[in-house]
Amino acid sequence: MELRRWQQEIIDGLPTIINAHKRFIVKAPTGAGKTVLASEIIRQFYLGKKVIVLCHRLVLLEQLEAALGKAHRVQKLNLTKNEEPFKDYEVLLSTSTRAKDILDDAIKQADLLIIDEAHRVSPNGTGYKRILDCFNEYGKDEARMLGLTASPERRTADQRDQLSLAFDAIIDGADMEQLFDEGILVRPRYRPHFIHDLDLGNIDVSCGDFPVAKLAPAIIKSSMISHACTIYLEEREKVTPKPVSAWFCPDVTVAETTVEAIEELGLSVELITAQTPIKERMQMLKAHEDGEVEAIVSVGVLAEGWDNPHCNIIVHMRPTLSKVLWGQSVGRGLRAAPNKDSCVVIDVSSNWSTFGPVEKLQWSLWSHRGSYMRFKNRFEWISQQPVDEQRSYYLCDQKLETGLRCSHVYLKNKFEDGGCPVCGSLSAIDIHKEQKMDSSINDIGLHRLFFERIPQIYEEMNHHIWQTLGHTAWTGGEKPELIFLAFCKAFALVSGEPSTNDSDFWKMTLEGEAKIRAFLVENRLQIVKSEEMDHAILVDGLMHGRKIRALQANHGILLCGELFADHSADELERKYQRALQIIERLSVMGCSSQDNLPYFKARDIIGG
Repeated sequence: MELRRWQQEIIDGLPTIINAHKRFIVKAPTGAGKTVLASEIIRQFYLGKKVIVLCHRLVLLEQLEAALGKAHRVQKLNLTKNEEPFKDYEVLLSTSTRAKDILDDAIKQADLLIIDEAHRVSPNGTGYKRILDCFNEYGKDEARMLGLTASPERRTADQRDQLSLAFDAIIDGADMEQLFDEGILVRPRYRPHFIHDLDLGNIDVSCGDFPVAKLAPAIIKSSMISHACTIYLEEREKVTPKPVSAWFCPDVTVAETTVEAIEELGLSVELITAQTPIKERMQMLKAHEDGEVEAIVSVGVLAEGWDNPHCNIIVHMRPTLSKVLWGQSVGRGLRAAPNKDSCVVIDVSSNWSTFGPVEKLQWSLWSHRGSYMRFKNRFEWISQQPVDEQRSYYLCDQKLETGLRCSHVYLKNKFEDGGCPVCGSLSAIDIHKEQKMDSSINDIGLHRLFFERIPQIYEEMNHHIWQTLGHTAWTGGEKPELIFLAFCKAFALVSGEPSTNDSDFWKMTLEGEAKIRAFLVENRLQIVKSEEMDHAILVDGLMHGRKIRALQANHGILLCGELFADHSADELERKYQRALQIIERLSVMGCSSQDNLPYFKARDIIGG
């Protein structure tokens, strides 16, 4: 089989990757060919050796069995299987919970452990923790663990449940833009709408996402389903060769209501949930792929492991705080097929304005509470875009004949008369202006302010005075002042060395975070955790504003300014970026003498 360019690049570089990392994730978009890559890795590097391939769902297991069985001797581990592993075969397929004793024995013998949909790996969960512990403690020294996923990140504030505790590095496989250009994937064409009457503001998201029990009634009460159907009727006329759609809903009540609305349009539709029997599910999906059923409405079962290359419309009806869920579901429609030139993504859940286009998503092996709390702002991605004096994102406010607002989100030149590209109306809200995005406190403004103010003030200040008063600055600091001082101290402590990948970046960042936590614990200083990081605190300190008093502001600036003369511009930039990550984590996680994190344990500092 002729490999795609990105697959060959991974194959060519695999000896170097294996030498550098024992446990790593290869990231590649849905439809890029990760299973083919896995098969080729086995053929070229592990032929005749013992390989385990794990996934979390039976449907995925069957797909892997069909794909890998073409080139390798494969055995699927059954629940009742009770025999020696790797007997008359080399590749063992299993879910993470099957025949634990046999699986444990197999892990001790395995030369390679492949985990599909690796973002599902929970180092602190009931499924994979035992497997990870067994691999780390009893696996061969030369054995390697390879994860495969399009979205290598876990949405969790639990520092014991981070992907970085399972994997050492993310290896970038296929770039989506490259796959678009090569015709392997089709480009998404987004149709984002903001549903004005969908009220999510008061929903408790402490569990990490919008709870379905609260989300579903809010959707049913709103105009979301009506919007989705109206927009779908417009877009289905534009796709070629004919409309084939997948609708993603948060629960069965929303899905059933959506199915009824689609049937009223006179369109063929089927509903698939976790309770749909496998045989019946496969029949529905076959009819969908053959074009006999136009729309498939699903609840939690098609976002992973399902692929119909003819699907050319995705309708996203589940607001979420998870960019993993957003990226996975949109990816279902991006596979190339004959006469398919794009995939329309109808988003009535505000996920596009929250996370941005899936081809621009960034991933990390580490996350913290603020990494999902900030997505409560359903315009988070738009708010992070540079403020442009010429162009801005607008929300169409035109009321249509149906009684609904158009609500389309679009980018346009501020000084042109062009209206909404959907309805043509000039009635629109400037989202940047509505969000009150003061350029002085967004990321770009803060960066500029830091690198302008620190050397300027440092040069003019009396260094001896502010150094002498350092202890008083810390012990007398209130919460915002401790945040500012901790940011400055983190800037001073964290490494400015270059990092070649995400894993290196976070290794250095967490080492810096451990140092500032040690300083705080040693000095009996506590930072109380917050809902989110308020970047205005840093601006206030740099500007000698009202929240940060002169003593704390000047001592913090002194800590940073001392480094400007001895470090290059690149080193300072790297220290700044890492310090910003550190202070965001400290703000939302807090810091105290009770800290017990994988990379920092307070008891090691205070004894006991």
